[in-house]
Amino acid sequence: MHSTFADKPAVVGWTERLEASTRVDSLVRLAQPLVDALLADPDRADALQGRWLGHAIHPPLTDVPIGAWTSATILDLVGGRQAQPAAKRLVGVGILAALPTAVTGWAEWGATEQRAKRVGVVHAGSNVAALVLYAASWRARARGKQLRGVALGLGGGLALGFGGYLGGHLVEARNVSSRHPAFDDDDDGPGSPAGPVAP
Repeated sequence: MHSTFADKPAVVGWTERLEASTRVDSLVRLAQPLVDALLADPDRADALQGRWLGHAIHPPLTDVPIGAWTSATILDLVGGRQAQPAAKRLVGVGILAALPTAVTGWAEWGATEQRAKRVGVVHAGSNVAALVLYAASWRARARGKQLRGVALGLGGGLALGFGGYLGGHLVEARNVSSRHPAFDDDDDGPGSPAGPVAP
């Protein structure tokens, strides 16, 4: 039986409303000139969009901060006192990896349609919140305030999870992802992704 509007999951309806929300457009207009400048140089755009790799580099880069921060949370919850230094280092690794991950994400955002741009700026905002919380967590840990650091890390994890949902929506539901033109052939079936092609 096909799904109807009435039995759509609430999160799907919320995401559709976000895509249609013109209230987010002011953030889109704020970000667009900065991203246009980032992509103005064709060689830089190719590098950031992963033309040398054949497809977008942003998704695999997200594995580093997500993996580091998730591992830190696991150590916080089950690692005991002896795992605290490792958890702090993992939080730091995630912080360092967040910058190149974010830049390549903006490179993907630059040429998307308006509804994807709206979701994208909220995705970015959630990830910025996660980064701020993890940076505060690292600072608290460095000052010996372990419980505060753990709590801030858990807050960062919630923001990261929300941002991850929106990022997954962009890639899986809206096919926002650069790819090399060589992959754009006539053998694709009707269900094949048709995301933005790297210039």
